[in-house]
Amino acid sequence: MAVEIPYRRELEFSYGELTQVAPGIRRIIAENPSPFTLYGTGTYVLGSGEVAVIDPGPADPTHIQALVDGLGDERISHILVTHTHMDHSPGAALLAQHTDASTYAFGPHGAGKLEEGVPVEEGGDMEFEPDHEVRHGDVIEGADWSAECVYTPGHTSNHMCFQLREQRALFSGDHVMGWSTSIISPPDGDMLAYMDSLHLLLERDDAIYWPTHGPCIEDTQTHVRAFIEHRKERERQIIDCVEQGIHRIKDMVPRMYVGTPEFMYPAAARSVLAAVECLVARGDLLTDADISLDAEYRPGGSADA
Repeated sequence: MAVEIPYRRELEFSYGELTQVAPGIRRIIAENPSPFTLYGTGTYVLGSGEVAVIDPGPADPTHIQALVDGLGDERISHILVTHTHMDHSPGAALLAQHTDASTYAFGPHGAGKLEEGVPVEEGGDMEFEPDHEVRHGDVIEGADWSAECVYTPGHTSNHMCFQLREQRALFSGDHVMGWSTSIISPPDGDMLAYMDSLHLLLERDDAIYWPTHGPCIEDTQTHVRAFIEHRKERERQIIDCVEQGIHRIKDMVPRMYVGTPEFMYPAAARSVLAAVECLVARGDLLTDADISLDAEYRPGGSADA
């Protein structure tokens, strides 16, 4: 039986309006809807008077101006970035024209993999360099708010969530979303790291998640457990495909993603590749070539005996 994920997609909002969504939390949504962003990028504001901005969003002058107009006389003191995909961080450069606030993030695009000696050459905002690099457990202090840094690599190697400690509210970026699972695209995306980061959330007591795309998640633990089981189910599907003589990822995707539009197959294939990397690392799959979308895979372990 397929894993049931308690997806939530409904969201009341108007583009260009900075709206309070919870005590000490406001949000404005960029008009960049897509199959990967749902309604668009949700830029969050923490506090009042002197505020933090989380994920300024894409390089969209209209979105940044709406944010600045919505804040009026309030001052931006900090800019926090969950990761460096093009719908999250490029707006920081535009926002810098309106504020002298420093930026805080794990590091530039690919930073987590670069620390491991793995080059990452594309797929993100290569221009972004944070003023301050933060690490897991760091606390960023504002005038009437404080944010704990929660390192969650997987979707990207530099993915950082931030918990508004006063509300136990976790800004989960693209690590956990209410409307969809995340795409894990190697080499910067890493399924082993992603699964570890999901398990990390199960050890925490966050009261609510505010993803950058879509509505909040209130039943946090149930949602994360469903995500973990969903990824395990994908692994079983891959092994089933190989045992049935389907050896290439491109041929697995239509079998695994029934009902998914074909234009989404390339993105789905990247996540399958990430899962295959895990299976090969564990010895559950074998290949005579480098792990890639075009390689052929066969059963490993007891299935290969």
